[in-house]
Amino acid sequence: MLIKELSEKYNEYIIDRRRYYHQYPELTLQEIETTKSIIKDLKEIGIEDIKTFKDFYGCVGILKGGKPGKTVLLRADIDALPVLEKTGLPFASKIEGKMHACGHDNHIAMLLGAAKILFDMKDEIAGTVKFLFQPAEELAVGAKAVVEQGVMDDVDACYGIHIWSMVDSPKINMEIGERMASCDNFKITIKGFGSHGSAPHLGHDAIVAASGVIMGLQTIVSRINNPLNAAVITIGVVDAGQRFNIIADKAVLEGTVRTFNKKFRMEIEGLIRQISNDIAAGYQCTAETEYSYLTGAVINEDQHLVDIAQNAVKKLYGEDGLTELEKMTGSEDFAYLMEKAPGVYGFIGARNPAIPGSEKSNHHECFTVDEEALRRGAAVAAQFAFDFLTEK
Repeated sequence: MLIKELSEKYNEYIIDRRRYYHQYPELTLQEIETTKSIIKDLKEIGIEDIKTFKDFYGCVGILKGGKPGKTVLLRADIDALPVLEKTGLPFASKIEGKMHACGHDNHIAMLLGAAKILFDMKDEIAGTVKFLFQPAEELAVGAKAVVEQGVMDDVDACYGIHIWSMVDSPKINMEIGERMASCDNFKITIKGFGSHGSAPHLGHDAIVAASGVIMGLQTIVSRINNPLNAAVITIGVVDAGQRFNIIADKAVLEGTVRTFNKKFRMEIEGLIRQISNDIAAGYQCTAETEYSYLTGAVINEDQHLVDIAQNAVKKLYGEDGLTELEKMTGSEDFAYLMEKAPGVYGFIGARNPAIPGSEKSNHHECFTVDEEALRRGAAVAAQFAFDFLTEK
């Protein structure tokens, strides 16, 4: 039976698993029951070689084919978000304040579907398939953790996808080049000296200093960065002040940095520290910066793997099954896997005008997907793995 036919055979199974995991979301670093259920599902498929991770949840199922060969890893992330779901779906989250608003329930279901398809074909497979159900993607710490524990040590190629509301269902995007930006976070604590609001000359206003720092940091993008290089510096949190008539002695800024350029990424921390320190000093305040490197950019650099992925879509659904998608400054810790082995990352279309909520962006409280796209996601993952392992 062909992969496309097998995906149609298991369509109800894939949708059922998506709805189950959607009802029971677990947050980053808390994916306890999710992991137990995935292990149970893998064993029911027939995959008994399953490994877990120290100090993290998630697991990897290992399927050895009937013939020796290379190793390919297929990955799905499994954590949910602290979002109060408002979809009104009959299978909406049963855990108040938690929701699979990023679509990772779909990723789990598609990878389980791919596992069922490939298990049925195991005698024809030349090599090994690893099914990685990765924890803690939303905090960008899960991929790094599983890589450090050796999940990529014997892998020749890796494959990942994201269900995406900005792509029409059931189209699929697989293309060369930059796909998602790196992500780093920072926290700047500005300290001044408090005084009565009627006598600002007796204090050093941390809020005014913070406003100068906020504006100054934007010049990193607008005046220091090459305008041909995409970069974003966003201040998302400003926490300052005690009362309307008190000069603030402290202000805390929190923000994020996104770029595709590896060299410029490594320069930004120093620029943030220098600009914050100098501007704060100009207001007779001090600035202390904490900087965290989270994940690199997801860049499809291997043309051969992109060709295999695109051809997998074409084999199954024709040239019309593919679509284009501009790179984005959102981030994904799949980049850690791609540092260890060549990889390809794509997007599965979720948007269908007939399905309310499928047009909402990922992370929205009403976000949902066109479930008809899920069997395609499972089929393309299986086809990619099979073709990579069987190529001469």
